[in-house]
Amino acid sequence: MTRVWQKLFTTHPARTVVMAFAAVILAGTALLALPVSSQGGGATDFVTSLFTSTSAVCVTGLVVVDTAGYWSGFGEGVILALIQVGGFGIMTMASLLALLVSGRLRLRMQLTAQAETKSLGIGDVRRVLLGVAGTTVAVELAIGTVLALRFRFGYGESVGHSVYLGYFHAVSAFNNAGFGLHADSLTRYATDPWVTLPIAVAVILGGLGFPVLLELLRHRRRMRTTGRRGWSLHTKLTLVTTAALLASGTLFTALLEWGNEATLGPFTWGEKLLESFFHSAMSRTAGFNALDIGAMEASTLLMTCTLMFIGGGSAGTAGGIKVTTFAVLAAAMLAEVRGEPNSTVMSRRLAPHALRQALTVALLGVGLVISATLALLTVIRAPFEDVLFEAVSAFGTVGLSTGITAEFPDTGRLILIMLMFVGRLGPITLVSALALRERTRRYQLPEERPVIG
Repeated sequence: MTRVWQKLFTTHPARTVVMAFAAVILAGTALLALPVSSQGGGATDFVTSLFTSTSAVCVTGLVVVDTAGYWSGFGEGVILALIQVGGFGIMTMASLLALLVSGRLRLRMQLTAQAETKSLGIGDVRRVLLGVAGTTVAVELAIGTVLALRFRFGYGESVGHSVYLGYFHAVSAFNNAGFGLHADSLTRYATDPWVTLPIAVAVILGGLGFPVLLELLRHRRRMRTTGRRGWSLHTKLTLVTTAALLASGTLFTALLEWGNEATLGPFTWGEKLLESFFHSAMSRTAGFNALDIGAMEASTLLMTCTLMFIGGGSAGTAGGIKVTTFAVLAAAMLAEVRGEPNSTVMSRRLAPHALRQALTVALLGVGLVISATLALLTVIRAPFEDVLFEAVSAFGTVGLSTGITAEFPDTGRLILIMLMFVGRLGPITLVSALALRERTRRYQLPEERPVIG
């Protein structure tokens, strides 16, 4: 068992993850194409089934057909299962790869000559699997119960339907999927904090990433006994950057949409702040919306694109280039502006390879979004900002849309499928591949500086 695991994850970790998720997507496509999956009883075409399956497994939330109106109970069950498998698999795979990478890098610092023999132990694998599973079940049960009670006693839904609505949205929220059972997503609950806030909490927790959640739980116990916090740099960066992005997203949404009668205009000031916070949280790759995205100002759409591109925490259910990538790049820029030789964050010097990896992930993400936007513009007549928004939403596995997703022809849908798949697995596999391929050069070439700027 240990040898198989070692060979699988140290030889071709990226290939293993890609093949595993591709297999799940194809299985989901086959199930959704069955006549029993649709309400009409007819077979669903391949592209629609593939698009929905990819969106569910990659926990995106973009849809080309109304989830509740088109799919049968069986089809909705398949989608929910795909979301759960995709979210659990993403957190598990990302966490294991992070463990593998960090373990190898630590060993290189200590015993360079024996770095190639380091791998995950079976105890690490078991701990990660149990930790991810326990965290997932606990959060989904808690959020699902709150939502079910609200649907039952606040909206008069039957017990069975309340439970179904509550837990479906809880699973979708914690996995940052954005699939809902209403055609208008959550706009009917826009002013209800008992619905929007629990969903926002689930989205934020899922977006922080399992390593951060595990460390917070572990150090909570340590603080009870020693009174010391001692968080790692990764946890500090994730928490601080997440809080800053949530606050700035809330502020800019409120400022830009405050007087827009099609979005925040009709609400009271308290409801405007609630909706601004909810939109900011959902832009971090969740995909639920309580406001009409298509009616937002162009400036708000651009701000939302920025949040979607950055995404959430590493080894979690969120997408994007990740908040730590953004924080590392910001630290490098600040160091360069100050003329400092090293990039530092929170009294720690960042390793050069971390800067290179962050730059690689960010630039490849920008290139992919630009290329996909150009391709999409050739297959649909729509405003540029709407097409760009759709491309960023797919890459960041967000699921927010201005309403043009269903208008794309099959060619455009296939492009979005590619974006969702690469956007979901790309950063994970790319960073792990870069870290595992790191080699120590035994010589240095002559240094020369080209003209920059």
